[in-house]
Amino acid sequence: MQVQFPGFPSIVTDPAICDGQPRIDGTRITISAILSYIAGGLTVDDLLREYPKLKREDIQQALSFATAHLQGRYIPLRSSVAA
Repeated sequence: MQVQFPGFPSIVTDPAICDGQPRIDGTRITISAILSYIAGGLTVDDLLREYPKLKREDIQQALSFATAHLQGRYIPLRSSVAA
């Protein structure tokens, strides 16, 4: 059963595809893969060349989706106090 995310029409999830990870509709390209490629130094143009099914809007939605789902999440750091 495929599920779409409100506000992100290109992004879907389906437990039977890519282990249910959010991905670009019509592909097996996950949001986490797009983020990893960009973090690794690929540009949007590089991704568009490597994955012809992707559109610029898909990549923008992937970045917006990740941002929206990370808002307000953080890892609290403990400061160590020397005694």
